[in-house]
Amino acid sequence: MEQAKTVSITYVDPDGDEKTVDAEIGQNLLNVAHENNVELEGACGGELACSTCHLIFEEEIFKTLPEMEEDEEDMLDLAFEVTDTSRLGCQILVREDFEGMKVRRYSIPARRCYELDVSCSPFDDAKGPNT
Repeated sequence: MEQAKTVSITYVDPDGDEKTVDAEIGQNLLNVAHENNVELEGACGGELACSTCHLIFEEEIFKTLPEMEEDEEDMLDLAFEVTDTSRLGCQILVREDFEGMKVRRYSIPARRCYELDVSCSPFDDAKGPNT
């Protein structure tokens, strides 16, 4: 059986730490992150019902991405730290020209984690520090 073609992608966390992974062509960036133990929330499981897989792309790559659908725009309207090159990882499929790409994760503020009922640092659960 032939092995799937992969490219090297680097996820950069909010502190600037980098993790380079092999990403299978055609897979979305949320799933790539999860399969490689990259911390990227994806609270809705990639169903385009949240903005927790928000990624920030380099300008050169962003310009080549498929046009954003209205549903994705609506979800990004709810995201923190949105930039002109923000997209949702669940909506972006890995391509061959992503080889060597760096993509930046953002950090969900703790209060927003509580509102979304998702687990985020620095808390061990979604209830917050006073439970």
